[in-house]
Amino acid sequence: MKIYLRTLENEFRRHGNSVVAKGQKAYMKDHFEFIGLKTPLRRKLQKPFLEKAALPEKQELPEMVEILWNMPEREFQLFAQELVQKFFRKPEKTDIDLLEYMIVNKSWWDTVDFIAVKLLGNYFWVYPAQIKPYVDKWLASDNMWLQRSALLFQHNYKDKLDTTLLQEVIHKLLGSKEFFINKAIGWILRQYSKTNPDWVKQFVDHTELAKLSRKEALKNVDK
Repeated sequence: MKIYLRTLENEFRRHGNSVVAKGQKAYMKDHFEFIGLKTPLRRKLQKPFLEKAALPEKQELPEMVEILWNMPEREFQLFAQELVQKFFRKPEKTDIDLLEYMIVNKSWWDTVDFIAVKLLGNYFWVYPAQIKPYVDKWLASDNMWLQRSALLFQHNYKDKLDTTLLQEVIHKLLGSKEFFINKAIGWILRQYSKTNPDWVKQFVDHTELAKLSRKEALKNVDK
């Protein structure tokens, strides 16, 4: 594991660009440091590390993610979540602990949205009995990113999206002043409008949504 991570780090740093890093840091509101790898280059460099033959053992994953999550540059967290994705075709029930850790630490939209849509969405698809207790817990928390995840995990569910649950989640978050919550409400409704525009239009018409949520929700419906 140490060799794997050290080799990855060396490869990333060897190709870093300070000018790119400065721009990336500014784009992310100075929340994180960057090595300076644009996404296509980062994915090219990390590709050998995500090949099946190179992957670490699954039991090493939580420790590896924690190490990567505690490294200062954002590229390591972006790599970590794509590493986790390699193991999420068949997630284990206890993997929810790892996802929660990733959501609540170094939280920003670039990691949380990937985790919610691509990792959490698949996890809850495999373990639907876990949805209610975790969504309830996250909604009751003061953590905006857990609440955003409760909204977005159904992003790719299409006609399998649970509208009763979605209504419940949205209603519990109505009145929020958080940009990232109101944006996510609009985003999930806009996504579902591609499958069921009539349901979304009716829901929006009968719900006191924030202006941002309403605008986002109806982007496709109003075309």
